[in-house]
Amino acid sequence: MFDSVTISQLKDLRLPAMAEGFREQQNRSDITTLSFEERFGLLVEAEWLCRRNSRIERLVKQAGFRIPAVIEDIDFQQKKGITKPQVLKLSLGSYIKRAQNIFISGPTGVGKTYLVCALGHEACTQGIQVLYIRTPDFFRWSFGAQSNNRKAPFRGKCDSVPLLILDDWGIKKFSLEETHELSELFEKRFDHGSTIISGQVPFTSWGELFLEPTQAESIFDRIIHNTYIFNITGESMRKIKGKRNLESLDL
Repeated sequence: MFDSVTISQLKDLRLPAMAEGFREQQNRSDITTLSFEERFGLLVEAEWLCRRNSRIERLVKQAGFRIPAVIEDIDFQQKKGITKPQVLKLSLGSYIKRAQNIFISGPTGVGKTYLVCALGHEACTQGIQVLYIRTPDFFRWSFGAQSNNRKAPFRGKCDSVPLLILDDWGIKKFSLEETHELSELFEKRFDHGSTIISGQVPFTSWGELFLEPTQAESIFDRIIHNTYIFNITGESMRKIKGKRNLESLDL
């Protein structure tokens, strides 16, 4: 009777993991070998892990990653221009605390999107808010929000989120309106947030993407300092996956 009351009270206090842990302890015959402090510590740890995992799941969902990706599944053998130690160091998240940026370029299919999503997911596991968005969608949503008088909430999130990921950068040349929008974005994020940019165009050719050299220089000045730049090469991951699928069928 006392046990059921305790479990009910824990649930009322919104401590479901502790309640479930306490119920499980009562069903274990060997639980008496543990001290009160050890048993209580297990309950606290269960609740802490539950809340931590729930927060991570919420952050991952809010980030809107294009694909589910984790650092552990990156195939470094097929990539040149970035190494496993470099990615593992970035995954620690110190660049976010220092408001540094990451530029990743490379041909289509080399795994850029997977890499940036994996870095974003790792940031979420550390309790850091992330926003993933394709660059064309950034402009579409930004201009769409303006036309509906809803620019402030959308741009406010882009301006202030600790880690912003802009994927598919430079698919086409930026218009003057798009250049102005990027200039405003990086002005707000300068020294306040980290941005990961990935696309096919290497950084050395970014100048060709802008119609207005003066605004381009302004953007470069705000994002190039303290930035990690990687130009990745290698065989298309889609092609490699296709070969492996065919090989498995041959078996």
